[in-house]
Amino acid sequence: MAGADKKQLSSILDHDNPKEVFNETKKIFTYNYSPESFSIVEHVYGIVSSLYKGSFPGYRGCNTEYHNFIHVNHVLLATARIVDGLHIYEGAFDETQAVNLLVASLLHDIGYLQETNDIEGTGAKYTTTHVYRGMAFTKKNSETLKLLPEDLPKITSLIECTCITPDPIDKLTGEDLLCGAIIATADIIGQMSDRRYLEKLLFLYYEFVEAGIGGYNTAFDILKKTHLFYQTTKDRLNGKLCSFYDLAKYHFKMRFDIDENLYIVAIERQMDYLQKIIDDTNGNFRNKLYRIDIKDKN
Repeated sequence: MAGADKKQLSSILDHDNPKEVFNETKKIFTYNYSPESFSIVEHVYGIVSSLYKGSFPGYRGCNTEYHNFIHVNHVLLATARIVDGLHIYEGAFDETQAVNLLVASLLHDIGYLQETNDIEGTGAKYTTTHVYRGMAFTKKNSETLKLLPEDLPKITSLIECTCITPDPIDKLTGEDLLCGAIIATADIIGQMSDRRYLEKLLFLYYEFVEAGIGGYNTAFDILKKTHLFYQTTKDRLNGKLCSFYDLAKYHFKMRFDIDENLYIVAIERQMDYLQKIIDDTNGNFRNKLYRIDIKDKN
């Protein structure tokens, strides 16, 4: 594995392959904890997989192209890497908290899914309420998910931490703030480091349209405004989220002998390429987004 290739997330594994992501997450977990403790994560993973496929009773499969099962896997793995980095940097981190973080990462976007009798539109219409719908789903199905009563409030609180407005992080302190900042950070870097992130922004635009979220008149608008969003996001990552994204670099150094935070490397590359697309006003921006077939989107 040479030079430049080694400095890419895709050089480690196929992040769009759920099986590879699951196996890598389990491997990372067992660096620091007992394999038996991972059983609840594995159980919840199976249920979440069936939900997104549409094989869980009472629910339709996922029909949002940005907030899909691949995104869930990206957040799951980013959470595991941050927790591993925390172990390497500071020492032991509570096992129950680690399990709850992984479970919450699997459930954090479950609120986008529709029940079987909800046949109008797609789950994108729940963009502004999906976090609280996900919390309600988790409480309602806690027995099926095999969540312990004492862990349920922690898990739903962690799901809430992936919301931005209002920002639940503001009301947290101590270990609750630590865990909340980890999952919120994983949600951000998991999606923005996706090698197909720029293409998926166009899918996000159509989700916003269905949800009635204003501020974007065309699909190109969301590309132009993503640079501003990234600046705001960096302020949040470095501020109230305590720069916990930086913990991932200790994971990459220890486990792969790569002395860089590959998440930040990937995100910065995305932003550099995005700027080139925005600056090229004479070209068709869709021709420069080639990792997903988006020709059918208008």
